[in-house]
Amino acid sequence: MTHKEALEKMAKYCAYQERCQFEVRTKLFGTGLSNDEIENIICDLIEQNFLDELRFSIAFVRGKFNAKSWGKIKIKQHLKQKKISEFCIKKSLSEISKEDYYSKLDKLLQKKSKLLSTEDEFTKKQKLARYLIGKGFESEMVWEELS
Repeated sequence: MTHKEALEKMAKYCAYQERCQFEVRTKLFGTGLSNDEIENIICDLIEQNFLDELRFSIAFVRGKFNAKSWGKIKIKQHLKQKKISEFCIKKSLSEISKEDYYSKLDKLLQKKSKLLSTEDEFTKKQKLARYLIGKGFESEMVWEELS
């Protein structure tokens, strides 16, 4: 695969949906291009505005928070797996307002609470806490809501 072909293919890949450098790099490793060629393609994509880590992380945060109801901890872990910088992570997580965050937590709490059978209060709180912490919400915040 030539540089031009790989660049066109990756431009289409990035135009379809927001991508990060890690995803593009991973996709390009399978093409047999050298590391230098891969880095040049990534530089070209950044210059042509197909790749933008901050734009990607903001879209990722918005999507995971709104569609999957993930908390900040889980979102942050997934962004770190994609090798997103700490600056971009903090900036994108700041896009979630405190009101929206508490509202989402409360909505999940109410929804899950209705699904649980009426067991003793202690067991019910444990299950709710485990669920919400598993969704990526801060444990202090979860226990505060449950009290």
